[in-house]
Amino acid sequence: MSYYIRVLGTKNPDIHLDELLDALEAEGLRAKFGVADDEKPEKWTSIEVLSDKEEVLIEIERNPVVKGNFGLEELDEFRETILEFKPLSAANWLKSFFDKVKVIYALQLTELALEPQHYPIITTIQSALWQKAEGILQADDEGFSNEEGYHILWQFSDEVDGPWNCAVLNSNGQWENFTMELSDKAQQEAFMAGKVPDGATRVS
Repeated sequence: MSYYIRVLGTKNPDIHLDELLDALEAEGLRAKFGVADDEKPEKWTSIEVLSDKEEVLIEIERNPVVKGNFGLEELDEFRETILEFKPLSAANWLKSFFDKVKVIYALQLTELALEPQHYPIITTIQSALWQKAEGILQADDEGFSNEEGYHILWQFSDEVDGPWNCAVLNSNGQWENFTMELSDKAQQEAFMAGKVPDGATRVS
C-alpha cells in the first residue's frame, strides 16, 4: 500500500534539484535523483530520490493546483474528507486555507525510505520543499499541520503512541501549541474537542 506525505504550498516557485542536494549536504546526507529524459532539473514535475545504492526511496510529484491538473482534484478530495475528522475548528480552518494552496508536492515513500538510515533524507527533502513553497504539511494516517508545522487534525490510528507537537485554535483564532502523548485517551479526547489537553506541555 502506498504511503504519502505532502507539502501543500501557498507558493509555487521552481525548485532546482541542486537546492535539494544542497539541503541534504548541509545535513551530512547523500542521495541521488532519478530524472526522466523529458524533465529538467530546474523545472521538474516528477523525480525519484535514490539511495547511494540506487534503490528508490521516494517518488515525488509536483502538482500545481489548476483546472485540469491532479493537484486540484486532490485538494477537492481533501476538502470533502477533512470534515469527517476533529477538531472541527481545525477542519474549518483547513477548508478556508485550501483556497491559498497553489501546489501540492506528493512524496510517495517506499518501505526502504522508512528505515532509520534513510528517514532523515525524507524529512530533509520535505523541509526543503516546504521552505520554498511554504504552506502546510500532510501525512497519510496522521493528518495535517498548520503553517508552523504543528499537528492540527486527528487522523491517527487507534494504536498510535509517542509524544507529538500539536496545536488547537483558541477563542481568538490563534494557535496554542503544545506537546501531547498520542496514546493518552484523555488527551486525545481533549485535542479532538479543540482544547489543550491536561498534562500536555505548552510550547511557546
